[in-house]
Amino acid sequence: MAEKGFRKWIVTFTVIAAALLELIDTTIVNVSLPDIMGNLGATLDGVGWVVTGYAVANVVILPMSGWLGNRFGRKNYFLFSIVTFTAFSFFCGHATSLNELILFRILQGFAGGGLLSTAQAILLEAWPPEEIGIATALFGLGAVVGPTVGPTIGGYINDHFSWPWIFYVNIPVGAIASFCVYTFIRKTPKYEKHQPVDWWGIALLASCVGSLQTVLEKGEREDWFSTPYITVLAFTALVSGLLFIWRELSVDHPIVNFKILRYRSFSVGMFTSFVLGLVLY
Repeated sequence: MAEKGFRKWIVTFTVIAAALLELIDTTIVNVSLPDIMGNLGATLDGVGWVVTGYAVANVVILPMSGWLGNRFGRKNYFLFSIVTFTAFSFFCGHATSLNELILFRILQGFAGGGLLSTAQAILLEAWPPEEIGIATALFGLGAVVGPTVGPTIGGYINDHFSWPWIFYVNIPVGAIASFCVYTFIRKTPKYEKHQPVDWWGIALLASCVGSLQTVLEKGEREDWFSTPYITVLAFTALVSGLLFIWRELSVDHPIVNFKILRYRSFSVGMFTSFVLGLVLY
């Protein structure tokens, strides 16, 4: 149901702020990696997993976020993601070793993967159909600004404070967003609560996307297929990806519903987003 007046704008602010948490964290850490290396006694290859682990966890959860929102209720899942993301931001800042930091970044990435698409779904429900263009433009502005200002914010914090504060800065924003979600966003029904869970689909998706993301993140530094583990991961991504597509097209309750690609507007939007990401990054 579309919102009106103040409630519509507070929901819009809330979901954009929550999405910015995830978007900014994809780039804010990069400028602090040298300080993290010095403080935790890490190597360049080791500290790279602080970024890679977050990215891999993010892309594993992202395709499943729609299913998770339907199963647990979109508001419940969104609120859980924000609270978990904020909590692991605190733990990242308190990490005393590289292994701890990588672990907490992976868990933070799992939480962050549910923020972006769920925020968009909640935003589109809050605005009336005739104003969807305005809502999409506002969200798109936030999506562009987030990764852009991330390194700037990270550089400022790194110069004036210390590297843990690049994680602590998420805490007040996450707390405000959690309060607003709990107070202003309406509950949605749990559409798939009693349906069976496609565990094979989840496993194949995690294997495919996780392997592919690791290859893309680490391939150039490892000289691509001259490194055995990159070759193994590339083969794993290909095989598990094909099996995943076959699995999702053959089960009654898939994790990712490929049948929505029959809608031309959705398919064109997916392709356009892919081209945009390819050109930008």
